[in-house]
Amino acid sequence: MTQLQTAPICLVENHNGQLSVNRKAIEILDKISQPVVVVAIVGVYRTGKSYLMNCLAGQNHGFPLGSTIQSETKGIWMWCVPHPTKPKHTLVFLDTEGLGDVEKGDSKSDSWIFALAVLLSSTFIYNSMNSINHQALEQLDYVTKLTELIRAKSSPNPTEIKNSTEFVSFFPDFVWTVRDFTLELKLNGEEITSDEYLENALKLIPGNHPRIKASNLPRECIKCFFPNRKCFVFDRPTYDIELLKKLDTVSEDQLDPKFREGTKAFVSYIFTYAKIKTLREGIKVTGNQLGTLVITYVDAINSGAVPCLDDAVTTLAQRENSAAVQQAADHYSEQMAQRLRFPTDTLQELLDVHTACEKEAIAVFMEHSFKDENQQFLKKLVELIGEKKGLFLLKNEEASNKYCWEELDRLSKDFMENISTFSVPGGHRLYMDMRKKIEHDYWQVPRKGVKASEVFQRFLQSQAVIESSILQADTALTAGEKAIAEERAQKEEAEKEQELLRQKQKEQQQLLEAQEKSHKENLEQLRTKLMQEREQLIKNHYMMLEKQLKDQKAFLEEGFEKKAKEMRGEIQRLQHNIEDMQQNIGSIVDLLVTGFATVTFGPVVLVAEAVRGIASFFK
Repeated sequence: MTQLQTAPICLVENHNGQLSVNRKAIEILDKISQPVVVVAIVGVYRTGKSYLMNCLAGQNHGFPLGSTIQSETKGIWMWCVPHPTKPKHTLVFLDTEGLGDVEKGDSKSDSWIFALAVLLSSTFIYNSMNSINHQALEQLDYVTKLTELIRAKSSPNPTEIKNSTEFVSFFPDFVWTVRDFTLELKLNGEEITSDEYLENALKLIPGNHPRIKASNLPRECIKCFFPNRKCFVFDRPTYDIELLKKLDTVSEDQLDPKFREGTKAFVSYIFTYAKIKTLREGIKVTGNQLGTLVITYVDAINSGAVPCLDDAVTTLAQRENSAAVQQAADHYSEQMAQRLRFPTDTLQELLDVHTACEKEAIAVFMEHSFKDENQQFLKKLVELIGEKKGLFLLKNEEASNKYCWEELDRLSKDFMENISTFSVPGGHRLYMDMRKKIEHDYWQVPRKGVKASEVFQRFLQSQAVIESSILQADTALTAGEKAIAEERAQKEEAEKEQELLRQKQKEQQQLLEAQEKSHKENLEQLRTKLMQEREQLIKNHYMMLEKQLKDQKAFLEEGFEKKAKEMRGEIQRLQHNIEDMQQNIGSIVDLLVTGFATVTFGPVVLVAEAVRGIASFFK
């Protein structure tokens, strides 16, 4: 496969327990606009995590393997490659430093590395050796600390912070890989699958002794936090110790066939079933968004705070929504410039193009925005498009004004150069005939635009003094005829002014009708977006409810009736929330849309009614 990176790069550096983000790695992520499938692996050091990640990347080497008792990987290393089976998707592999490295002394960084791997991944792999036994589960006590290290909501309420139901909505799928597995996959004399082996190992042990409760805690956390679980067991890669020391240079045919078979199944599973990194709101995370999450989480850890998903999503939304506003505004400007030829023949022609381009721009914004609280970013976009529309209207008027004067100058050139020839008896009639010809020829000129009438009216006004002078000098006319001609000229000017005023009122009405139409289409797109978000929220609650019911059933089957009973309250709360959201989804969306319309478009409706009233006066 063609690779985005030729080699892994450190994403999160660990210097003596202090975490920092590598800017070069973030720059790589910033260039990835595709959705990402993020696969992270953790486990005790020297258990072969890096080898599995290299297999996924289709390479023998990449992530450092090491063949000594020292941990090779420090912090979190990243490798981005094109997804082999999903076009326009990127695989992001995260290899973490080994847990429990005695050289570190402080296990706090282990906990944070573990928590970050959970927060960033869509598939979380835990790698261990030999078997899933009591010791292996004890080594996985990091999972029991997750409620202390991660928050789902920005809430001071500790019951919400420790609510595992919320975790289910954004935790990754869980894969346990067991290396150098030498046992038979049998239970009570019958063959079982590796998945059944894992689920059997996760069964709670009956009893109330503190040691039993401590032993059950990681089991319970894995079952409660991770919605989907999978297990793979691997034979030893080879029994040749020398080959084990240099696995990154060993050819595949030198490895044990069963190990190769297991590795192939593991790689196939990840490529087929590993999901796109998705946030609770159903947001599919892209590479550049993943970079924002990394920075947000590490900053929170370094500040002494607990990484919070809601806070991270809010930070991400601020960045993405700002970019979505700019992208949508740019789309509007580009499309308007491409589709318009100035001056437009009529105002309506420009307004029709505007309406279509604005609709497309709003759709672009809706596609790329999320968690737009109170629609503040949508308001910014509507205001920005309004400003750009005003500039296009002004440009159209200027183009029309310029073109019309140029045409009048061309048509009246001979007329104006020979104006003195009309100062003769009968000259007024000759003057009027020539002016009418200019008017006729002027109105035959195509695409003069919105300023055509106004410019011609100004032209006539500029001729008023000249016409009056020619009229008074015409000795062929009586005084009465001159008075009648002056009265007719004044009447025609008044009629043309009135016609010009009606045209302006018509244009104002067209502007407002187009704006009302745009507003209706904008609100409809907003309504659709809000409905999708609410439906996704209901879907998330259903997922959490199904998980709770499944866990409750498992506890009952295993004889833990007390635990099953303790879950009833949370199950009932979820059921009530789902019913409430389903019943009120329409009214809630209507309320939000109405609120947005009132704040953003309210004054326009009043002006529209006023203009319609004024326009009716001139009919």
